[in-house]
Order: sequence, then structure tokens, then C-alpha cells
Amino acid sequence: MDKVKCTHCHLEYDKEVMIIEKEGDREIYFCCKGCQGIYHLLKSDGLDSFYEKLGDEKLAPPPENSNDDLEKFDLEGFKKKYIKINEEGFSEVSLIIEGIHCSACVWLNEKILHQTEGIVEASINYTNNKAKVVWDEETIKLSSIIEKIRSIGYNAYPYDPKIQEEKANKSRRDYYSRLLVAIFATMNIMWIAIALYTGYFTGMTRETKNVLNFAEFILATPTLFYTGWVYFKGAYYGLKNRFINMDFLVVTGASLAYLYSIYSMIFEVGEVYFDSVTMIITFVFVGKYLEVLSKKRAVDTLDSISSTIPTEVTQIVGKEKILTPIEEIKEGDIIEVRAGEKIVIDGIIIEGEGSFDESSLTGEATPIYKRVGDEIISGSISLDSVIRYRATKEFLNSTLSTIITILEESITKKPKIEKLANRISGYFSLAILILALITFIVWLSIGTFENAIVVAISVIVIACPCALGLATPVATLVGLGVGAKRGILFKEASFLETIAKSNIIVLDKTGTITEGKPKVINQKILKEFDKNLLYSLIKSSNHPISKAIQEFLSNENLKEYHLENIKNREAKGIEAFYQKRKIFGGNLKLIREEGIDFNIESENSIFIFAIDDEVVAYFELKDRLKENTKKTILELKKLNYQIVMLTGDNQKVASKIAKESGIEEFYHSLYPKDKADFIDELHKREKIVIMAGDGINDSIALSKSDVAIAMGSGADIAIEVSDVIFLDDKIENLLTTIRLSKRVFKIVKENIGLSIIYNGITIPLAMMGYVIPLIAALSMSISSIIVVTNSMRIRGFN
Repeated sequence: MDKVKCTHCHLEYDKEVMIIEKEGDREIYFCCKGCQGIYHLLKSDGLDSFYEKLGDEKLAPPPENSNDDLEKFDLEGFKKKYIKINEEGFSEVSLIIEGIHCSACVWLNEKILHQTEGIVEASINYTNNKAKVVWDEETIKLSSIIEKIRSIGYNAYPYDPKIQEEKANKSRRDYYSRLLVAIFATMNIMWIAIALYTGYFTGMTRETKNVLNFAEFILATPTLFYTGWVYFKGAYYGLKNRFINMDFLVVTGASLAYLYSIYSMIFEVGEVYFDSVTMIITFVFVGKYLEVLSKKRAVDTLDSISSTIPTEVTQIVGKEKILTPIEEIKEGDIIEVRAGEKIVIDGIIIEGEGSFDESSLTGEATPIYKRVGDEIISGSISLDSVIRYRATKEFLNSTLSTIITILEESITKKPKIEKLANRISGYFSLAILILALITFIVWLSIGTFENAIVVAISVIVIACPCALGLATPVATLVGLGVGAKRGILFKEASFLETIAKSNIIVLDKTGTITEGKPKVINQKILKEFDKNLLYSLIKSSNHPISKAIQEFLSNENLKEYHLENIKNREAKGIEAFYQKRKIFGGNLKLIREEGIDFNIESENSIFIFAIDDEVVAYFELKDRLKENTKKTILELKKLNYQIVMLTGDNQKVASKIAKESGIEEFYHSLYPKDKADFIDELHKREKIVIMAGDGINDSIALSKSDVAIAMGSGADIAIEVSDVIFLDDKIENLLTTIRLSKRVFKIVKENIGLSIIYNGITIPLAMMGYVIPLIAALSMSISSIIVVTNSMRIRGFN
């Protein structure tokens, strides 16, 4: 009976059961209505190039989704829990897409979503099948998006960290039970092996030997097929994707030893190696289990943050207290927090005062005392007071939620060196199989079949691409966890590698080198004017200088006027109109652009206030260096970094701050575009650039740098475009980040070096027949354990 391939999924079936169609001069076949429907859908949408990208890859037949559950995706409760509204007013959700097998599947899903009207953005992470979808709620509903995904043979459901954590716990429990079976079998088989080896030298009857061999067979079988199932599964998917991996080597070595031992036991020729089978699986599985545990420890910070998030908060509505789900809290709602409770939504205190523990965010153990008007950050804990505060964000946009999202995404994105190591381990596995085959042929030509197969098995087992595969991920995961505990968040693990290779650091002045909280040290009134105009103008700006003048004027009981046509003038100041009078305030650049003849020189920052065409007042402000700035700059220089300061301030202010902080190279009076152009120029000189900043005017330059570092209290847009975030704003975190990155990268290189040295010594010894399979399995496992243990040294980073 003829077998033919389904045109869509490429699975083979008898021709008689296939749905047959004519397409031009050729026949096309479908195994089911689902595949037929998807094929014609892709064809009609012009997406049939999917099949070119798919190649010979096989797909699972499309699931039979009834679509009866679609309406739940549009319910208000679902929206509040899983969907957030971004700054542009579009809806955003994270989905897990089931059925993705390869990059072609990712391409197809992204393509079909991008072509769907109303979808603004769709991106899928192939490593974890997590998709980010942004859409216009007025044009399309989420239920229609899910239906579209299902129509091409996939399924989608909302990403829920708690569900993912439960799956991880289930996986750990599964590994633990498999490990227990392996250890039980190994401990018992060792006693039998001792008896057999003793009998080998002292004499043992064939009947007794057969009984002991059968007992070893009984113990080795569940070890190979239950504990070792993860390797059979890994080998299957590797072969399915035309990739020979470490799992295939383990399966091949253990299975050959197992089959040869059955042959020896039945036909009573040579020795059995059931003990080696058990040892191979158990020792290698111990390394696998340690890898699982090390990943758990690496994300312990994420677990500790997310697992303690309360699901409800006490909301104050009028004079009532209501327990409200955190997803339903809106900006402006009043929340009450009692002593010992965790803040889950950012806000500003409106009643009460007390100490707050921010150690889970910043790593700083000392409690911080806060009063009415102070900002409190989600993730901190109220230690000793009942306070009420006004929410300034919704939960999905809060600091705590953002941290969890960043940590989740960082552990799924791989550094370049890890991708290289994974590619090498693939070629390495194939090379080992070829060497094992050559070894078998050579030993068979000069000795017995039994000896040849045992030596070949030893070559397969002793080779260790798993140590090479573990070299990078374990070290980077531990590094991410160490950074998070110190208030340093990496958006991707790959930035550890980039920072370790960097050679120049560009620093913004205000808020990075200095505290970003200037104080007015001198006020000069040139002409009497209505100070309410000045107060109204600076109230419309969030710039540190505006806030400083606002604080300076806070005791004068001024009132805020309603201004019109308020406009920020990039890197210069702010302007507005009040009753047809033009008012503006800012630096000398702004005043000169307005054609006003006014000059002043100062070592401090200057804010000039003018009404119509006349300067009526100016203020001198001074900003202090952050604590430990000078020491940090000195230590960075010792690490051979070139340090550059960029600022929009004038030459005198820039010169003074640069001198105080120990920076020789600085550039002043820069616009945001000038800073970005400077980064481009550094790239032309083949520099690997780290830039740290905190303001809106830094965002363009930050986006152009190789690694962008944002101070946690900075502007949202600066944080958005950054790659690393400092939660506590300390400049010494820059030094910690660089030293941690260099430590991680050094450990990675050590791990790769250890793996190469190990294989370079042990493989030739195994090929020469000096290593039995039992010792091969033990040494293979030890090499993996050494790599994991070496990576754990990062946890002692100080």
C-alpha cells in the first residue's frame, strides 16, 4: 500500500485514507480537514512560503479546538488579571503558544498575527514559546486573536508565573523520584557486582553467576528506561531536528552496554555490564539533577519576590475599607498598609509615617524612614506603622511587577558564548560517535568482539559535551541571581558577556554622577514680578532644577495659575502663556534663542526666568556628587576603563563636577542628539560602550550604547530603553556590575577550558582501552559536577 506525506504536516499515511486534491498538474494530500484548512488559509493569505522555511520538518496534526471557550478571553475578570494597557493606550498580553516546534512555526505565527488588522505588535520567544501581543481593543478582541492562532493549528493561553512555577516544581519532583529509583538500583547492584567480582577471582558456579546476572538485569532495566527516559526523549527530539546531542551519547552508551549484557547473559559468553548501565545513568542523572537545582537557586530571588505578593490590598473608599484584588486598583486609588505588610503598588504617602524595608529591591538592609509626600516603592515592607498612600501606577506597571518580568525574561535569553558552546557540543557529539566507531573497528581487528564493544562504549560514555553545555548557562544564571540580590537587574543574560568585554564608560552628569537633587544657593530678583507665574511654570515640569526651585518657594504660600500652550524646549527649559503674556524659564541657551541680551557666568547651574522679552530673576543651584563617586571612578580606572562624562550643563559647571569626581574627559552643553552622535562616534572607533543615565534626555544615547544602564529613580523612558537597571541609584553599583560580569565571564571560560582539557585527556585513554564503562560514567559525571561547583563560586562574589 502506497504511503504519501501530508502536504501541510509532512506526516506519512496510507494514500487510501488521505484527502486528495488537484493543484495544477499535481496531486496534494491532507491527513485531516484541519491540515487541509490551514493549507488553504496560508495559501489565500500569501503565506505559503512557510513550507519552504519548514523544509522536511514534521508538524503535529492541528489540535481539535472547539472554540467554545473563546468568550472567557473577553471577560472583565480575565482582562483585569492578564491584560494591561500600555502608554499608547493599546492592550498588551503575554501568551504561551502551544505546538511550536521550530523557527518556521515562530515565523508563521508572527506573520499571521502581523497581517491581522488591529494587532500592533507580535513577538515570540522561541526558547519558551512566550509571545507578547499588543493590539487595538477597538479593532479586534483577544478572543479573535486566539481564534486566529488556533486556525493555523496552534493554541494559546495566558502566561501565568504561578502556573509556570508549579510546572517547574512538578519537574523537580519528577527528577527527584527518578533519581531515587536510580540510587536505589545502584546501591543494590553494587553489592551484587562486588559478589560477581569476588567470584571472578575466587571461583563461582555458573548457576550462581546466572542468578546474580539476572538480579542485575532486574535492577538495571527500570534505571535505564525510567530514570534514563529523559535522555531517550532528548535524543529523540535531537534526531528529529537532525542534531546529535549529549543525550544521544548517553542513550547510545548505556543501551549498547545493556543489550550486550543481555546477549552475554543469555548465551553465557563474556561478562555482563549491567552495573555499568546503572552507573552511567545514575552518575549522569546526578549531574542533570544538580543542573536543575542550580537553576532553582538562580531564580530564588524571583521566587521569593513573586511568591509573597498578596492578591488583595485594603482600599479606602470614602470612610469604608474594602479588600480589593490588586489587578483592580487604578491610579489615584487610596490604599492602607499595616505594619508588616508588603507594598505591591507604587504610590505617594498621604497619611502617616514610618520605616520601610527595601532590602528585597535594593539589597540595602537599613530601613528608610518616610513621611507624607514621600514615594514608596512596590516590593518594600512597612515595618512599624499604619500608612495610607495614593497609587501612582497600576499593578502591571508597578516596580515589583516590572522587576519580575525583567527577571523572567533575562533567564531565557542566551549569551553569544552559550550559543557557540551549544553549537560546538552538537558537532562534538557527532565526532565522538565517529571516534567510537573507528575505535570499535580497530579493536575488533586486533581482538575480540566483546573487548571491542566494551572499549567503544567507554569512549561514548566518557565524552562529555554536557560539561561544555553546562559551562555557560549555570554560570550566567547564578550571576543573574547574585545581581538581583544586590539591586542590579539584567534584562538579558547576554549583557553579562558584553559588559565583561567593554572598554569605555560614558556617564551622564545629573542623577548619575551627582545626586540629581540640586539645591538653590542664591536667588537674584532683577525686577518685581508675580511669583505665582514662576511657581505655575515650574510646577508643570518634572526636571530636577524645577523641583529644586519649587521646594525653595514652598514656604511662600504661592498659588498655581492655569497656563496655556505649555511646551518643553529640549535641553533648554520650558515656556508657556498666561493671559497672552509669554513666560519662560531655563538656561542661557533658551534666553539667547528668544533674542534677549543677558549674560551671567557661574560655576553652578543657572535657572533664568523671563516674562515676555525681559529677564526678571535668576537662581543659582548646586548639585552634590553622589557618595563614593570619586572612589568608584578611581577603581574603574584601575580596571583600564576610559571614563567620559556628558552633560547639557555649561562648561564651568561641567568642569567643576569632572574635577571633583576625578574625570579628565568631559563634554558640556550637549543636546540629546549630541550625546547619541558621540556614542556613534565611539562605535566607529570600535569601542564597546557602557552608558549610564537617568533622564529623558539620555534615552536616545542609551538606546545607541552596547549596554545601557538606568538608575531606578530615573525617567520611565530611560528605564524602558536600558539593558541593566540599578534599583538603589548608587554609582558604586556600576563597579559591582562590571566586576560581577567579569567574574561570570571568567568562570564561563574556566568551565569551557576544564571541559576541553577533560575530554582531551580522557577520550584518548578510553580509545586505548584503559578505561572501563563504569569508570567512564563516573568521570563523566564528575566533570559535570566540577563545572556546576565552579559556577557556584560566583555566589560568594563580594
